[in-house]
Amino acid sequence: MTSPYLPVLIHFLVVVAVTAAILGLSAWVGIKRPSRAKLTPYECGIPPVGDARERFSVSFYLVAMLFILFDVEAVFLYPWAVIFKSLKWFGFLEMLLYIAVLLAGYVYIWKKGALDWKR
Repeated sequence: MTSPYLPVLIHFLVVVAVTAAILGLSAWVGIKRPSRAKLTPYECGIPPVGDARERFSVSFYLVAMLFILFDVEAVFLYPWAVIFKSLKWFGFLEMLLYIAVLLAGYVYIWKKGALDWKR
C-alpha cells in the first residue's frame, strides 16, 4: 500500500533536486570577473549615497502602513464586483456604506496631516 503522501514527497524531492541542479550549474558555468563596479550595491540606476543604516522618518512608515491598510481594504471591492448583479440594491447600498467609511477614514488621516511629508 502506498501512502497518500508519497506523491507529495516525490514532488518535494524533485523540486529540491531541480533547485540544486540549477544553482550548481549556475555556479559552475557562470563567468566570474568581479570588479569594483560590479561589487557596488545597485540602487535602481542611482549611485548609492550615505550609509545603508541611516534612520528614516516616522512619516515614511506611517504612509507605508496607511497604504497597506487602504490597499487591503480596496481588495474587498473585487469580490463585490463579481457578484454585484446577484446582490441587487442591498449589496449596492452596503458597498456605498463601506466606501463611505473608507472615505471618512481617508479624509480623517488627510486632515490630521498624516500624508503630509513636509511637516
